Amino acid sequence: MDRRQLADFLRSRRERITPADVGLPAGPRRRTPGLRREEVAQLAFISTEYYTRLEQARGPRPSREVLGGLTRALRLSDVERDHLHHLAGAPPGPPPGPSREVRPSILALLHRLPQAAAIVLSATYEVLAWNDLAAALMEDFSALPRRERNLVRRAFLGPRPDGRRLYGVSDVDDFAASAVRNLRATAGRYPDDPEVGGLIRELLDGSEEFARLWAAHDVCAAPMLCTTFRHPVVGPVSVNCDVLDISDRDQQVVIYTADPGTPSENALRLLSVVGTQRMDAPL
Repeated sequence: MDRRQLADFLRSRRERITPADVGLPAGPRRRTPGLRREEVAQLAFISTEYYTRLEQARGPRPSREVLGGLTRALRLSDVERDHLHHLAGAPPGPPPGPSREVRPSILALLHRLPQAAAIVLSATYEVLAWNDLAAALMEDFSALPRRERNLVRRAFLGPRPDGRRLYGVSDVDDFAASAVRNLRATAGRYPDDPEVGGLIRELLDGSEEFARLWAAHDVCAAPMLCTTFRHPVVGPVSVNCDVLDISDRDQQVVIYTADPGTPSENALRLLSVVGTQRMDAPL
């Protein structure tokens, strides 16, 4: 354990975080940059005295539970988390759970694709980010609570507006089977994550189809190359599906594009103008 390097690293990470980043008031008499030591301790569920000793290079070797609390409190990236563990003399184990933080460069990429619908998926199929055309083609995700932005949950448990399962995609059964295989692999990567385990239990309890597919123990999923959305306003929209892996975050960028000169391309152009408005809604 390198106490001095650990102390310097903790202090540098603490000073880069503002109170607003973690939902704390700044207060009128804050004289130091970043968070106070007692605030980090509170967020990490450890005593202020213990955290202070760590920053003063006087503390004992922290347990994995303490390191996990510090990782969350200081909002460390996966690379920073691993570095923290090495400094503390405790080689890192598996990540605690799938990352939900999307890189700013990926968010900017989504909005630089005005003629393509694009979303970012977590390892559990939660929609983490989207552009305007994706919201128009699929759903206004900003209007949904977080749990309803999970595509696996929606595929197996609904809701199904207008009788459409998962936005009316033509190959929903193939998507469902592929998603179960990927989720099986995700569960293997994050065996101790309560959200992953809770999602799987909910799907097993609520869907016989999911339970049947899960029992097969398959983990190899074929890529989806194209699909057709049955949109309630513009009708069928056939799109190509391209997936970019963000390996350091265990995320995927899914990009939907229509072939040039097709009715589907015209439909996407119309959706880019209409947005999430419902032209078929009664006045």
